[in-house]
Amino acid sequence: MAAQCCCRKAPGAEAAPARPPPEPPPALDVASASSAQLFRLRHLQLGLELRPEARELAGCLVLELCARRPAPRALVLDAHPALRLHSAAFRRAPAAAATAAEPPCAFAFAAPGPGPAPPPPLPAFCEAPGAEPACCPLAFRVDPFTDYGSSLTVTLPPELQAHQPFQVILRYTSTDAPAIWWLDPELTYGSAKPFVFTQGHSVCNRSFFPCFDTPAVKCTYSAVVKAPSGVQVLMSATQSTYVEEEGVYRFHMEHPVPAYLVALVAGDLQPADIGPRSRVWAEPCLLPTATSKLSGAVEQWLSAAERLYGPYLWGRYDIVFLPPSFPIVAMENPCLTFIISSILESDEFLVIDVIHEVAHSWFGNAVTNATWEEMWLSEGLATYAQRRITTETHGAAFTCLETAFRLDALHRQMKLLGEDSPVSKLQVKLEPGVNPSHLMNLFTYEKGYCFVYYLSQLCGDPQRFDDFLRAYVDKYKFTSVVAQDLLGSFLTFFPELKEQSVDCRAGLEFERWLNATGPPLAEPDLSQGSSLTRPVEALFQLWTAEPLDQAAASASAIDISKWRTFQTALFLDRLLDGSPLPQEVVMRLSKCYSSLLDSMNAEIRIRWLQIVVRNDYYPDLHRVRRFLESQMSRMYTIPLYEDLCTGALKSFALEVFYQTQGRLHPNLRRTIQQILSQGLGPGAEPGGATADSEPGLLLGDEAPGGAISLRDVNVSA
Repeated sequence: MAAQCCCRKAPGAEAAPARPPPEPPPALDVASASSAQLFRLRHLQLGLELRPEARELAGCLVLELCARRPAPRALVLDAHPALRLHSAAFRRAPAAAATAAEPPCAFAFAAPGPGPAPPPPLPAFCEAPGAEPACCPLAFRVDPFTDYGSSLTVTLPPELQAHQPFQVILRYTSTDAPAIWWLDPELTYGSAKPFVFTQGHSVCNRSFFPCFDTPAVKCTYSAVVKAPSGVQVLMSATQSTYVEEEGVYRFHMEHPVPAYLVALVAGDLQPADIGPRSRVWAEPCLLPTATSKLSGAVEQWLSAAERLYGPYLWGRYDIVFLPPSFPIVAMENPCLTFIISSILESDEFLVIDVIHEVAHSWFGNAVTNATWEEMWLSEGLATYAQRRITTETHGAAFTCLETAFRLDALHRQMKLLGEDSPVSKLQVKLEPGVNPSHLMNLFTYEKGYCFVYYLSQLCGDPQRFDDFLRAYVDKYKFTSVVAQDLLGSFLTFFPELKEQSVDCRAGLEFERWLNATGPPLAEPDLSQGSSLTRPVEALFQLWTAEPLDQAAASASAIDISKWRTFQTALFLDRLLDGSPLPQEVVMRLSKCYSSLLDSMNAEIRIRWLQIVVRNDYYPDLHRVRRFLESQMSRMYTIPLYEDLCTGALKSFALEVFYQTQGRLHPNLRRTIQQILSQGLGPGAEPGGATADSEPGLLLGDEAPGGAISLRDVNVSA
């Protein structure tokens, strides 16, 4: 079922249909080259063919549009140099399309054979008998826009009327696209079949398909996907079927979503139910672990979220575990959360990351920030909701511990960037040409969370604030918002607070929260977590006390093997902040903890190994080598390589990289090559990289040479 048009026509009426109610144009987005403000996007259809051997996606895109004013001269879409457009065509929608959506079109896929690659899919529409061919070719051109995209201008017929439905059909191929990650079988756990996934956040999906690549524009979508035999295809859609006689997968998303939330994954994936409306998808060798860790839990979290914020709107909540090449921790694609499989060994991080993505079903997916300059409207609210859910399901002490751990990281980032850094604002000014992904930082999450928590404290009762957020989601669901929508709704919901002018309290003005640089203006009371955080503080103080012999003896009597992961991680982060430490302290730490930590999960091990590297502690360097030899994930390799290349261990880093680079995704390999090139000085070319090697997709937190490592961010989009 496609999107419904707002206008209706009485049966048998001869007059032209009434115009739909006027809709405000979407917010202006400097990260988009598109003419989104001139059109209303009703629905998009995709016909996709996956060609893993050529690392190519062949596509046909059908956009269903209405012009907001008469005779628009052209349609401008976001595109990318990786995307090669083969043709553009115009089709006037049938008269009935003004009152009811047209059925999805079919797509014809060329038969594979020898010779050049077959052309992209062709659409097949349900034309009325005797009707003239409805499609006519359109002229188009592609122009540079930024280093993360291009503008695609498609000339439109001059007689186009306002509010008249029409379609633009684009056939294209995409290769080396930053949104599309092709993995050879060797880069998967099972090494059996090729694997591909897309990652659209923030502005990458313009290399997946031409689009209005802005969070301000939402529409429904449908897709038909052809893949090699034996490859399972999944998309972020409310409906999915496999048509065996055609050998294609069909998908439909019945709710409007922004372009960045259209996601696809295909590979050797098998499902297992973990609840009445949830299943996990994973490679066969990972499926038992994923199932055992999440069975029953996801339904518990969904139910808690529904009690707080209203019905779950998306039908199913499934999770797919991706190979270590996935560039972030998790992504909240509707109906199908993407999570890096590396996190499976870290139970507490897995719990928090999944709950965070569950929270995005309300904050981020249902109600979305209209521009990337206000990402806190998704991330800050989702982080607040995540912590309300964890409080309900795992207790206040655990929630306070996790919050303390993250706020600790926020202050670390603040120290590195400086309190006057413009990216520490909640309303960040995005300059033209700057990739919005560079704004993804802990301020978006944690400073945004602190502001939302402050709002909850103003009304005096978390349950009343939950009621407000429920009403906010109900009012704005399936739309995109700006800060004033949230804050205006807040003051309307609590008129007594509006009368008290709480938005203008000296030093805590809402405007100052949004536009002041620096740390949060207020932070939450975390005293309910003191039973978990006090032992961490006490142990850290022992290791930094004098005399060392007495302190180390007292410290060694504390059994951290019984601690929660976030306690141990917080302790190690404090030691990292104090590095370099006296060599005698590092030696005693190694004697006390090294073997124990070596048996713990990767989130613990990487922190200890960073202490080893930052303190040039050679006796434990073999553990660093073994860790890097076993890891293929950005979040566990980049921080160590950054630390190795800023200290005295550059040659060691180069040696390990030479031995392991064949097991790394090309994007990660290029990123590490750039780190090594910077660390080794001018003219160095590790692994064949040149000084101006173009890195693969880099989130702002992952940019090599920066002071902030992934350890400080642990990005969940």
